[in-house]
Amino acid sequence: MAFPQASAIDRRRMLVDDNLLRFLERGVQGVPDKLRDAMEYSVSAGGKRVRPVVLLSAGVAVGGDERDLLPFACAIEYVHTYSLIHDDLPAMDDDDFRRGKPSSHKVFGEATAILAGDALLTEAFRVMGESPLAEKDPGRAMAAVGVLARAAGAEGMVGGQQLDLLAEGMQADPLVKEEIDIRKTSALLSAAARMGGILGGGVDEQVANLAAYGRALGLLFQVTDDILDETGSFEEMGKCVSKDRERGKMTYPVVFGMDAAMARADGLGGEALAALSSFGEEADALRDIVRLVAARRS
Repeated sequence: MAFPQASAIDRRRMLVDDNLLRFLERGVQGVPDKLRDAMEYSVSAGGKRVRPVVLLSAGVAVGGDERDLLPFACAIEYVHTYSLIHDDLPAMDDDDFRRGKPSSHKVFGEATAILAGDALLTEAFRVMGESPLAEKDPGRAMAAVGVLARAAGAEGMVGGQQLDLLAEGMQADPLVKEEIDIRKTSALLSAAARMGGILGGGVDEQVANLAAYGRALGLLFQVTDDILDETGSFEEMGKCVSKDRERGKMTYPVVFGMDAAMARADGLGGEALAALSSFGEEADALRDIVRLVAARRS
């Protein structure tokens, strides 16, 4: 499907949106209606789709085919969506809204929300395992699966969530803050870029540079999120703001001050762009993503 009037980022975002439910529906035959509805509710709730677009853009930058990359791009969005469902639960960040809509547990109840998150995480690996590339080039596919599993698991995103919970009410500590963000936010974005490089057939140096790009982009995303939690509104963010400070969470403005947080965002944007210095115009979409994240208001 072509979108000739759209930028590469917009086109890839629409491509992901058009296929998220299609890939999911192949595996939800006979699923209880309430569970299926909860899964589809959160997957269809909108969002910037940064992680899948990064994966697609990184893969194309090294010569990959979007058709091969698409199942993996949707899979990483399922993992991200599962993390948001669980993050909103009362036992975690206790948010009643996500992307301007009631959180999953407010609509379907806590138990079903937990199960919907569990199911989306599992379906992500089914979609990757059943992808055409897994049959055509199982080595590349399995390498990418391993990258996602490591980034999403105990040493990555889940571990970062645990550290974030433990840090509530602690004295501000820059090292702890950085460790939380590297695991909780940056790991998955770095994985998206690394997976794209692997799946697209990039050489080791290209894959390493893409992973460094994703790491810096992930930290930039978290810094801007922390800033917007202080300066944004519900209408812009689609969720309650100023909750992190109230709960005693370590945010960049709390730990470093607002001026330093904004300077840190500028530095991370430059770091992400520098990681792409060996690429030509084929990586322009990745460069545009950095600028969009740095300027975002939601």
